[in-house]
Amino acid sequence: MEGILVSLYIFVLAIFVGFEVITKVPPLLHTPLMSGSNAISGITIVGALISAGAGHNQLAKILGLLAVITATINVVGGYMVTDRMLEMFKKDKSEQKR
Repeated sequence: MEGILVSLYIFVLAIFVGFEVITKVPPLLHTPLMSGSNAISGITIVGALISAGAGHNQLAKILGLLAVITATINVVGGYMVTDRMLEMFKKDKSEQKR
């Protein structure tokens, strides 16, 4: 029971710290920051897979599965935003023919 309370305490602190850090970032830097954080989300997927596969109890499996799903959504969304951002900097083919 004590381990759950410590984990919950760390989780709540991480929410507050994350919110404060993200609100201080200018909107112009959100996309590059998101594309750079995909590696961290990939590490999160590995940790979630380990958690889901450890098989301690049913709750751990369910939470691990939810962590895998949300981290995967984050990684895919990050790559989509990065691809869209990089697409904006490509020259049009009609401009290249001139």
